[in-house]
Amino acid sequence: MRRKLTRRLLAPAAAAALLTAVLSVQAPSSADAAVPATIPLKLVNNSGRGDAVYVYIIGTQLSTGQQGWADANGTFHAWPAGGNPPTPAPDASIAGPASGQSKTVRLPKFSGRVYFSYGQKLVFKLTTGGLVQPAVQNPTDPNHDILFNWSEYTLNDAGIWLNSTQVDMFSAPYAVGVQRADGSTVTTGHLKSGGYNGVLSDLRGRSGGWAQLVQTRSDGTVLRALAPGHGLESGALPASVMDDYINRVWQKYASSTLTVTPFGDQPNTKYFGKVSGNTMNFTNSSGAVVTSFQKPDADSVFGCHKLLDAPNDQVRGPISRTLCAGYNRTTLLTNASQPDSSATGFYQDGVTNQYARAIHARMADGKAYAFAFDDVGNHESLVNDGNPQSATLTLDPFN
Repeated sequence: MRRKLTRRLLAPAAAAALLTAVLSVQAPSSADAAVPATIPLKLVNNSGRGDAVYVYIIGTQLSTGQQGWADANGTFHAWPAGGNPPTPAPDASIAGPASGQSKTVRLPKFSGRVYFSYGQKLVFKLTTGGLVQPAVQNPTDPNHDILFNWSEYTLNDAGIWLNSTQVDMFSAPYAVGVQRADGSTVTTGHLKSGGYNGVLSDLRGRSGGWAQLVQTRSDGTVLRALAPGHGLESGALPASVMDDYINRVWQKYASSTLTVTPFGDQPNTKYFGKVSGNTMNFTNSSGAVVTSFQKPDADSVFGCHKLLDAPNDQVRGPISRTLCAGYNRTTLLTNASQPDSSATGFYQDGVTNQYARAIHARMADGKAYAFAFDDVGNHESLVNDGNPQSATLTLDPFN
């Protein structure tokens, strides 16, 4: 079974917690027990940059539930107790390969992240609640002016789930891959030639605040493009950026019905949405109301939270995931039966998630995690294997 991205609060920073996407873990079946305690992770540096690279393997150890980090051999180290104000974390960095080189480390059974930075080590701190992860939307975060990125992964007895993600930002380009038991490999996350600069140019050429998502260091280095939810938080995007589309959706489904079939393997499980005033009510096939949503705002749409909260249940969460994908891809007006299996009609409305559109258009395989539930309809940049022999993380060129 595929792992889903969920929105989960991490340890709070000095002022607020970073809301981010992490991989949720499901219990493996008794038949899946062949995955060793660690597997090789080959780090390949094709970036063309002369900066030193630093790598971090950070997450939750699945056997104990402890938060910590892994060294290059895959050995787990628990974080020490933190403080308030936050105290410096131990240096968990691993020296990465130089440009044109590769290096192999080992991934332990974690649910966590592989960070990498160029030219400077990342700053991690510990509070009494755990690790403070970099908050790219915070201009005072100590990592704000560092060029870095991360991949998310879960490795457990049932296999590996490894993604490339742009849920929080579009930054240093990279791809992920897995080698299977038969020797074949599967990869995702590579941009088309010119795709990195293409995404940045696309956003910079758009009015309405999208250009302000791009953040540049004082020396001219482009650091990242913030995801639009963080753009709202920072003031780069106006709060009304999605209002016109949301209003049209609300108007349409006041007089027609939106059908949601949230489970691909359960085609007969359908829910029917209809707007009444400020509420969209969903009924099941018996006509009973199963959940309701208030009219969302842009923050709820981009973050797939708040008024589009998606609990890990079997009704509201799956419906909300589908709605969130439809709003971000702006397909709710053109397709009254959601979700969409084809990407052909995504991002065609004049009011859309321009960030997600720009990224998907420039991915070599069209797949990305440009918002939290971009896996709805299988449009996500994720590799998975039940018996992984090794994994790869490739640092790609900035072109």
